[in-house]
Amino acid sequence: MPLRSPASILSVTLGRRSWVMAMEKWLFRLISVSFVSVLLFLSAISGFTASYAFHARRPAPTDVHRGPAHLPAFAYYISGGRGDSRRVLRLLLAVYHPRNRYLLHLSADASESERADLAARVWLSIPAVRAFGNVDVVGKASAMTPMGSSGLAATLHAASALLRLDDGWDWFVTLSAEDYPLVTQDDLIYVFSNVPRNLSFVDHTSDLGWKENQRVQPIIVDAGLYLAKRKSFFKASQNRVTPESFKFFTGSPWVILSRSFIEYCILGWDNLARTLLLYFTNVMLSEEGYFHSVLCNSPNFQNTTVNSDLRYMVWDSPPMLEPHILNMTDFDQMTESGMPFARQFRQGDAVLDKIDSRILKRRYYKAVPGAWCSGKRRWWMDPCSQWGNADIVRPGPQAEKFEQLMKKVVEEWKSKSSSCR
Repeated sequence: MPLRSPASILSVTLGRRSWVMAMEKWLFRLISVSFVSVLLFLSAISGFTASYAFHARRPAPTDVHRGPAHLPAFAYYISGGRGDSRRVLRLLLAVYHPRNRYLLHLSADASESERADLAARVWLSIPAVRAFGNVDVVGKASAMTPMGSSGLAATLHAASALLRLDDGWDWFVTLSAEDYPLVTQDDLIYVFSNVPRNLSFVDHTSDLGWKENQRVQPIIVDAGLYLAKRKSFFKASQNRVTPESFKFFTGSPWVILSRSFIEYCILGWDNLARTLLLYFTNVMLSEEGYFHSVLCNSPNFQNTTVNSDLRYMVWDSPPMLEPHILNMTDFDQMTESGMPFARQFRQGDAVLDKIDSRILKRRYYKAVPGAWCSGKRRWWMDPCSQWGNADIVRPGPQAEKFEQLMKKVVEEWKSKSSSCR
């Protein structure tokens, strides 16, 4: 092989480098142009889709009509604890409707990441939320001590927030991660459209029995009221006598309260609501008695109290034992009850899946379809990703059973045979 001078070797090397650099510039330009072309293509597709969705998702949120002359609306307060974000989201999907307002609360023992994840999943799972803006997640969580009064404080804070956020709802509904609906929102709105809007639905009694000694008279201090991360309470060494200045009522902590009564509790234009709140701050399980006692001791509201919480109780085995799975007879009894909500679900997703498929017609990770959903029902498409008129409802078979139940409880209220006794 002939020898080359250093100059010739340098020349050849520089020539190859120039050729490689030219090729790199050409490839870079080709790749850049291709990348931009792909982006423009995807943008065109997404733009077409967004444009189509914009025209399909009518009417705008401002076109939802509410008030005495229109269909009722509900303010839902949905609460849960650590690890409940998935169940809270599923419950929201099962009760969502553009007419309503929703406030979700994971207690202080849940991590900030779980709370943020819930907010993100709500935003992504329900397209209508991004348009109607009717779902919020509590950022500064409360302790919600099971035996203390921090749960009641959280409920009152939620009611206050919902009053400020929305001036159009008619009833305040409390649900937890262990609740699930047995009717669609179209059914619920339809039946409640024939109910006086000043009525509150609370399971209550003044027959205290064993609760007087074990629930009413003990004095407790809820640490969660002062330290959000604490879920313990301290019990005083001595009890106090049952109050004589007002009549003590107790019952289910899950309530459906009229807007006028919530305004009374929050704004407190007389001293009754505030006085009873001071007393119930140190009562064990105060959520089982506060609203009940205020309603039945107030001359303005005691005649608007229906003695039912509209819940079907699933009497399950204790949490530490093997959970009981509902059989078909249990399921049929639950659906035939006419109750709009079921309580105490510890059986897992199997029962909820059955309710979704047989009653709510809800698909996984989708909202319950109603008259407001205008999209076509396809396996690849969510019918509620497009919407029409949120001022109409289409009741289903469960509405008839619920309507019969509602007539019964309202008739009992009119006869004054069971309310505030």
